[in-house]
Amino acid sequence: MNSAPETLDTFLDRVADGGGYTCPQQAARATQHVLEVLGAHLVGDDRTDLARLLPRHCGPLLSATEPATEPLPPESFVAAVAERGDDSVAEARRAVTAVLPVLAELADDALLRRILTQLPPGHAGLFGRTEPA
Repeated sequence: MNSAPETLDTFLDRVADGGGYTCPQQAARATQHVLEVLGAHLVGDDRTDLARLLPRHCGPLLSATEPATEPLPPESFVAAVAERGDDSVAEARRAVTAVLPVLAELADDALLRRILTQLPPGHAGLFGRTEPA
């Protein structure tokens, strides 16, 4: 886990590379929608610890979201991102698979494991990882 957050430009460049976005605005939009949905499904220190690793403008997107009323399986998580951004499911999947692997790289293994235990089975693949044993 990094001790200092990445710059916003570096973070968005990584998201853009992962999602094949051609401009930072597309990466920023994807990041916003994914973090808002993810933030609703994380609680406590795990959400706070992850938010601290993000660029200054991204952390609040994760931590200021109202808690979700029920956990979402991966396909519903993608659908929630699509709804938040008024996008197609394919575009939302692109956003999810661009943003979540960057988060996985920022977090250490212990934090990522804690995050994945808060989410229903199947989310590890969205983070570019295998399911924890």
